This record gives sequence, structure tokens and C-alpha cells, in this order.
Amino acid sequence: MKYDASFWDAYTLENESRYNELFATMIRECAGDDCSSILEAGCGTGIDLRLVDSSRVPVYGVDIHLGALHLARHGLPHATFISADITSLPFEDNSIDTILTHQVLNYLDDHTLEAAMSELYRVAERHILSCELNGPDGQYIRGHYRYRDMVSRWSRYGRIIYRHLLPPVLDPCQTTALLIEIDD
Repeated sequence: MKYDASFWDAYTLENESRYNELFATMIRECAGDDCSSILEAGCGTGIDLRLVDSSRVPVYGVDIHLGALHLARHGLPHATFISADITSLPFEDNSIDTILTHQVLNYLDDHTLEAAMSELYRVAERHILSCELNGPDGQYIRGHYRYRDMVSRWSRYGRIIYRHLLPPVLDPCQTTALLIEIDD
């Protein structure tokens, strides 16, 4: 999929309106006492990481949009934000305790999506928290955005131990948060 810089510039400017406190609270709970590190893949401006105590647990974010990363670094100075592609993360195998995605996988074409999921699985040590629009696989919703059947896709990588439907924020579409336990 070709990177559309003007689309992501506009998305970054509107990102604050996408903040979902319920999801941010779920992230904070995942980064509880026994979490050793957390990474958001496709972190954008880092708004989902706001409630995580980065003085207690190392917090990382990766994104390819440099403008979004600049805002993330400014908003969360104790976290580490890295410019990287979701299909080639700069982390060792099984090196991050909990990895999260929030409506980034909905933007990927089929080939990139499979490569990204495989890469997230490679880096994850214990959990992946994936929050994506769930629905008929591949059906475009608007512009670059499409539904994904994330339940069946993630079940190939580990055991789904938590499934929660989040209330719509900007779209009438159903967002599903999944917590996947990585198979040993």
C-alpha cells in the first residue's frame, strides 16, 4: 500500500478527537504491576498511551508519520517514540510484554496486514491488545479505511482471553477490543 502523506497529515491534526478514554483505561490496566514493557504499533500522536505510568514501565511507540511522532514525543516525554514500519519493528523476538494497536490495522492492505500481524506476534512476549473495527473482512467503510475480521485473524496467533465491544466514537461502526495471549 502506498503511503499517502497528505491523508496522514490530516489524520494527525484530527487525532485528538479519536481519544477513547475507555480504551486508554484498558491499556493502563494491561500495563499493570506485572507488565514489563508496552508498545503501541501505529501510535500516531501517542494519545492512547496517556494513562500508562511510563516512570514505572517502559513505554514505546512506533509510527511512520514523523509529524505524529513529534507530537507524541512532546506529549509524553518519558516514553520512547521511534520511526518504524509496522511490518519491520526494531525490537528483538519476544522482547515487549504487551503490544497494542488501535485502528491502524483497518488501514492496511491484505498483504501488509498479514505481515504486520506476524511482526507483532514475533515481538510480543505475553499479550497483544488489538482494538479495530470488526466486521465483514475487507469491506471498505470510507476512503482508506476498511473492516477487518480480527477475531478469526488473531485466533491463529494465540488465545483470545478478552473481547469487549467499545461504543462508537466517531463512526457508527462497532469497535472490538481483543486481548490475545501469546502461545508459548
